[in-house]
Amino acid sequence: MLNEYTIGDSRELLKEVDANSVDLIYIDPPYCTGRDFYHFDDRFKSSADYRELLMRPLLEECHRVLTDCGNIVVHVEPKISHHIRIVLDDVFGENRFKNEIAWVSGGNHKSKKQLQRNHDTIIVYQKGKESIYNAEHKEYDEDTVRKAKICPIRKKKYNTSALVNRQPNVVSRPNLRYEWNGNHLQWHVSKERMQMLHDDNRLEYSPNTGIPRVKKYLDEMDGIPVKDVWSDVKQIQGNEKLDYATQKPVALLNRILRMFSNKNSIVLDPCAGSGTVGRSARQTDRNYILFDLNTEGKKLFEESIKNPLLDAMVS
Repeated sequence: MLNEYTIGDSRELLKEVDANSVDLIYIDPPYCTGRDFYHFDDRFKSSADYRELLMRPLLEECHRVLTDCGNIVVHVEPKISHHIRIVLDDVFGENRFKNEIAWVSGGNHKSKKQLQRNHDTIIVYQKGKESIYNAEHKEYDEDTVRKAKICPIRKKKYNTSALVNRQPNVVSRPNLRYEWNGNHLQWHVSKERMQMLHDDNRLEYSPNTGIPRVKKYLDEMDGIPVKDVWSDVKQIQGNEKLDYATQKPVALLNRILRMFSNKNSIVLDPCAGSGTVGRSARQTDRNYILFDLNTEGKKLFEESIKNPLLDAMVS
C-alpha cells in the first residue's frame, strides 16, 4: 500500500493499515456531488446521516492508524463543518482540536439571498498531547516592504517589535523586570539579552520615552508567519488541472503537508480523488497511501506523475 493508489472501500482498506503508523491523514470527503461514495449516494437525506453513517466509522479508523503525534486534516465546505466537528470531538476529544483554517478559494457560489461563499473550511485535530507542527512563512507583501525603515549603518530594511511586556507575570519571571534607559518595566528579554541587542545596534529608542524596540531585518527573517486565514494560495492553475471536479491545488496540499508532517512521514488520503496528496507527498519528500473507489481518479494520478512538468511542480 505504501506509495500506491489502492482502489476499494476506505473503511475496509484502513483496517489493513497498522495501528499508530500514519503521521498525517488528509480527508476531502465528497458531499452532495451525486457520486456513489462507499456504497452510499452522497446526497444523504440529512447531514446527520452523512455524519453518523459515513464519517463516524471512517474517522474512528483514522484515529486508530494515526501515530500519537499525528494530525488529521479534514477539508469541508462550511455547510457541514459543524457536523464534522461533532464527530471529531467525539473520536479525538475536544481538547485535541488544533485549528480551523479558512482557505479563501474564490469560486462562483453566487446567490441573491445570502452572502457569497468564497472559502473552504480546513479542520485540524491531533491525536495526542503533542503533535507535529512546522511553522510556515510566506513572503512579505508589498505594503510591509514599503513601510520598512532603512538602517543607516547596515543599509538594510527592518521593522521593529515591542520589548515591553504589557501582560507581565512578575512572580514567575522576576528577572525580566529591571531598569533600562531610565524605564523600570517588565520586558520580554533578560537584561543580558537586552545588552547584547544594544551592543549589536539592534535597538531603536523612542525619542519621547526612551523605551527601546528591537529591529528585525527583513533579510534575516523567514517572512510573515502563516495564520489561520489562507488567502495567498490560489485555486488550481491551468497547467495542473486534471479535469476532476473536486481537485485541489498542489500548493495547498504542499503547505498542509509541510506544516503537519515531517520529511519521510507517511501521509494517508482515504478519499484520494485525483491523487493530489500523492503528488504533494512526492514533491515534499513524504510517503503516501491513497484510497478511493474511483478508478478514474487513479488513472489521472498515474498519468500526472508520469508528466515531468506536473510531478516537479513545487509551490
